[in-house]
Amino acid sequence: MSSQSLKIGFLASGSGSSARAITAALAAGDLPGEVRLLISNNKSAAALEFAREQSIPTLCIPTQADPAAADAKIATAMAEHGVELIVMSGYLRRLGPATLARYAGRILNIHPGPLPEFGGEGMYGRRVHEAVLAAGVPASGIVIHLVDEDYDHGAPVARKAVPVEPGDTPEDLEARVRAAEPGFFVETLQRIARGEIALPPTATA
Repeated sequence: MSSQSLKIGFLASGSGSSARAITAALAAGDLPGEVRLLISNNKSAAALEFAREQSIPTLCIPTQADPAAADAKIATAMAEHGVELIVMSGYLRRLGPATLARYAGRILNIHPGPLPEFGGEGMYGRRVHEAVLAAGVPASGIVIHLVDEDYDHGAPVARKAVPVEPGDTPEDLEARVRAAEPGFFVETLQRIARGEIALPPTATA
């Protein structure tokens, strides 16, 4: 089965662990495509240094002072670099209407717990794992979903169960989920490239 070549742009606020795994898969030939751009809102993000080491174009676009202007810059920069699919790799800012409109149905985020039960504003990092354990459910999970204007609200694209073990602490569960996330993102992108998961066509506007 032939695969489409993915033209990926990353958004990252910290280390960008999924971005690193995806870049490695591309370099190894395990995923068809290329990284066109990495944008961070944080000038000291380790993901920026990683991207520079990999000769990936980078931009730092702070969002707090003027969110609307930052949104326009992100949308324009992604388009100018030929990005067709945006991957959020630990990007801790809500996306604005310009980026959401230009890349509708083409922005993916990964969430470290079942959705919609353990998502929404403020539900990130260890808070998710604390809530999962407090609820007493037998399994947590990873959800890769489309991004819209609300936190963790967009349609799920792929799910992976992560068992809750007896005696788990939030730190234990967080470590288990975090270890599984990058590989699952690569697997999901492979399925997208093969056409097993259909996304809308790239906007031309």
